[in-house]
Amino acid sequence: MKDLFLAIQDFFVNVAFAPLDMLRELELENWVMANGINWLFVIICMAAMVYWMLQLKKFDSNNEEDKSISSHSFL
Repeated sequence: MKDLFLAIQDFFVNVAFAPLDMLRELELENWVMANGINWLFVIICMAAMVYWMLQLKKFDSNNEEDKSISSHSFL
């Protein structure tokens, strides 16, 4: 049973977290490169937000949304 837990430890320490160790070492040399993945996520989120706003504007301009005010049927 102890070998199983040691195998799990070995996998995560030497394989799964190896890219994070690489980023940690890269940060000491070049901050911009180490944070490049963060900038990539920011750019993707900004593009998604712009696309979403453009889609909302398109549907609002076409008057496709039902804006009638009504209460629940049980009231």
